[in-house]
Amino acid sequence: MNETSAAPVTDLWPSAVAGETDWLRELADDDGLTGFMPPGLPDAAWVLHSMYEHELGPTGMSFVAYQRAVLNGGGHEIIPGLDPADVFGHTVGEPHGPRWHRLLWSDLARRTGDPVAPEGHLPCHRSFPSLREPSGWPVGITGPLEGRLDRTDWNRLVDLLTEHSPQGAETRCLAYYSPLLQRAEDFDNLRVRAGALADAKALYDHPEEDNWTPSNLWAQDRSWVLCTDYDLWATKVAGPAPLVEALLDDTHIEAVRLPWAS
Repeated sequence: MNETSAAPVTDLWPSAVAGETDWLRELADDDGLTGFMPPGLPDAAWVLHSMYEHELGPTGMSFVAYQRAVLNGGGHEIIPGLDPADVFGHTVGEPHGPRWHRLLWSDLARRTGDPVAPEGHLPCHRSFPSLREPSGWPVGITGPLEGRLDRTDWNRLVDLLTEHSPQGAETRCLAYYSPLLQRAEDFDNLRVRAGALADAKALYDHPEEDNWTPSNLWAQDRSWVLCTDYDLWATKVAGPAPLVEALLDDTHIEAVRLPWAS
């Protein structure tokens, strides 16, 4: 397992020239607005962003309706046994409280009858249509983060990339951030950073990136590349077959193959 240097993250990941993304632009045949989506190189898997479920399970009230009731002065009586602090008290991307547990996509798919990803589609806000209501998912389930990994998944993914990179933690990497992550304020100067895989976990705390994980992270030798599209609930990892198999077999990360999006 790699260890992050004690140096400030801004020093570990300085800015790189925007031209570093040129090969990705050509590879993906795309402008990278939501992230450069690579084809399989030569294989690929999709890391499904984590969901969480409260110990009470899904309730009969949507998150939006519950939030409105709390803002109108409600509390524990809205849903007996559910403390509003359990719902609103965690930081985006960070571990949930003790009354929450991870909910696997595969388990939710078996429960609802919805596929993890309908054929021809990618994991996104349209997934699990049986749970969707006009005002959103039921309170009691926290859906996947859109456009970013949570810290636990990000750290585990970095560990697996390290284990399957020839240079290990010393692998030189580049990270690209979509302009949409900064409120679409600058489309002319693409944000790219350079650093070592040993320090990739520190990107989660980069003060200039608001806890967004990179839209793309890739090894400088281009042996693997990942894409966390701004509009999706999953991160594509393209690279050698052993890396992909490790993702699919891992007990911490939930990953799947999507043949129509390889």
